[in-house]
Amino acid sequence: MSVRKESELCVAVRRSVLDYLRLLDGEKPGAIYDMVLQSVERPLLEVILEHTEGNQTRAAEILGMNRNTLRKKLQQYGLV
Repeated sequence: MSVRKESELCVAVRRSVLDYLRLLDGEKPGAIYDMVLQSVERPLLEVILEHTEGNQTRAAEILGMNRNTLRKKLQQYGLV
């Protein structure tokens, strides 16, 4: 049986979600999936755009997505 080490990003997400659930202090959580995706997606797009000096074609390639999908996401987050 192989042991797979989690990436630092995976560990950070896991820790953050657990902390969030603890902070709810018994309140019912809702829409966590969308909250986590938005919390990760926006800074990811910002960092990759900065890395590519705003070149959306290169950014889309690095992210492994279609350029039109990237543009849609940039508009969604007000990054265009």
